[in-house]
Amino acid sequence: MTNRLMILIVLLSGQLLLTGCVSFAETPGERFRQAIKEIEAACAKRKLDSNEVCGGVAKLKPADPLATEEGRFAHSIKIPNPVPEHSGYKPGMTPEQYFDHLCKTEAGEFIYRTVENVEGLYLMRPRERVTDDHLKHLYALEDIFGYSDIESEAPQQLFINPPWRNYKYFEVPLDQNNLARTSTVKYRRYFGRVQGKRPMTDEVISSLKSQYGYTWRGVTRQQDRELGIVGGELIVLDLQTIEVLAVRRGYIRSEEVRNSLTGIWWLGGHVCPIYRDGHIYTYEFISKVLKPAIVSGSEGGSNAAK
Repeated sequence: MTNRLMILIVLLSGQLLLTGCVSFAETPGERFRQAIKEIEAACAKRKLDSNEVCGGVAKLKPADPLATEEGRFAHSIKIPNPVPEHSGYKPGMTPEQYFDHLCKTEAGEFIYRTVENVEGLYLMRPRERVTDDHLKHLYALEDIFGYSDIESEAPQQLFINPPWRNYKYFEVPLDQNNLARTSTVKYRRYFGRVQGKRPMTDEVISSLKSQYGYTWRGVTRQQDRELGIVGGELIVLDLQTIEVLAVRRGYIRSEEVRNSLTGIWWLGGHVCPIYRDGHIYTYEFISKVLKPAIVSGSEGGSNAAK
């Protein structure tokens, strides 16, 4: 092989890497798995105190979307615009290139029908609370795009606080693991908050008043996680007919944190669609679909909500 030919091959190889057609860079998935091995090895060498937990992030398991009845139902819903099995990923795409592609071709708000004067709604699938270890883990959370602390801790505060959030009541399922098997009580209803001047009231109930509700699910494809990208869908439904009224689909790409234990940090991730405030984005989207009735005083309380 002549020197001229060798130089030409090197130049062409460099051009391919620059254009992103071929990339031999380590993926976020590869970095994460290697980091977990190193954390586990370091913990195995240490003598731990009796109550000490070493390598908490390495002890987390991948999320199981079908582990609960609510999760199985969410993933069974047929929506008008399902994501394609082949997302358009091409070998050699960088995380940035693939994320931009998903944002252009799949992400967005898709509203098929709106409803006027909705008094309340039902959260069909509550979100779990997460820790910093979850936010450093590539697989532990199913839908990172749609997650916010307030949605996992007190979602009712997003929907009941007139005059800004004008639903009269908000219903959620109770944790059935903490109830007697013979109990007919299945749900909790919140109501009564008035601009922070009056505390919110809640009651346990055996049947729902809500005609509409929403749930969520992750978008799971192998190449997405491997490149540090996770998708999520929020689905608004008619509870009687299971008609899909709207879908919000978004994606998040992990912030690349080189000094992180795992290289993953979802809290500073890049998102699309871009929203103004993650804490109220769910309310803003749902209220476009289920337009809230005007609330006055403390309507929606025990007598009105039975």
